[in-house]
Parts: sequence; structure tokens; C-alpha cells
Amino acid sequence: MADTPYAPSRIRALPSWLLGRAAARGHRLVADALAAEGMRMMHHAVLSAVADLGPVSQAELGRTLGIDPKDMVAIVNDLQKDGLVTRTPDPADRRKNAIEISDDGKRRLRRTQQLGDEANAELTAALTPAEREQLIALLTRIALPEQ
Repeated sequence: MADTPYAPSRIRALPSWLLGRAAARGHRLVADALAAEGMRMMHHAVLSAVADLGPVSQAELGRTLGIDPKDMVAIVNDLQKDGLVTRTPDPADRRKNAIEISDDGKRRLRRTQQLGDEANAELTAALTPAEREQLIALLTRIALPEQ
């Protein structure tokens, strides 16, 4: 952690500090991996959600992911410009757009998911498979206590 700013030993022992450092490293690894494919993390998240939920309205997509509507418009515009999603009038409500992943989007998503998996493998390389499973279970309990 050479690029980690100094923190007193008491702070370095806090779970909150360690989680923050781990999250920052994971974010950096995944962002760099996705950039190799010309994809930003938020675009990858939206493309993944469209693959899971689609066809889905742009408004519902934004609500589901917690993305501001103006930001969602820009992201969907980028994905559509790159041919990764299509935007068509929603048959149930012509005032809304239905967003759906394209065949190119499916191919790109498979590649970016693989890159993300590789980045996460690098993040947890110091752990055994059993430790990795335990880490995921513990982080899930911390991040999603209601589940």
C-alpha cells in the first residue's frame, strides 16, 4: 500500500479504515481493468443492470441503481452511441423508453465481467479460496445487515 497516506497505528487497526483502503484498491483494480475495454465502472454497472432487468425503462433503471436521472441519460446515451444498448418506446407506455442490451452489449459485458473477475482475483490473491468465501460472507453481513 505504498500510495496509501499515513495513518496512525490506532486508525490502521480500525475495520472502517481497512474496509475503505480495501475498497479503494478494489475500485482502482476494477476501474483499470474495465478501462482496458473502454468501459467506465458506472457504464458497466448500468449495462449489467440492463442485462439483468431489460427491457427496462430509463427511469426505473435510474431508481434501481440510485443514479440521478441526468446522469442516467448521459450514461444511456454513451452506451447507445457505442451500440451496447437500444432505446425504443416502451410498448406499455409510449412516453417512456425501454432500454435493452444489444448483441454487441452482451459480448462487451462478457468481456468486462471477465476483466472484473480477474481484478477481484488480484485483489484477493493473498487469500485461500476458503478465506475468500469467508471474506465475502463477512463483508455481506457488514454491508447488508438486513439480509
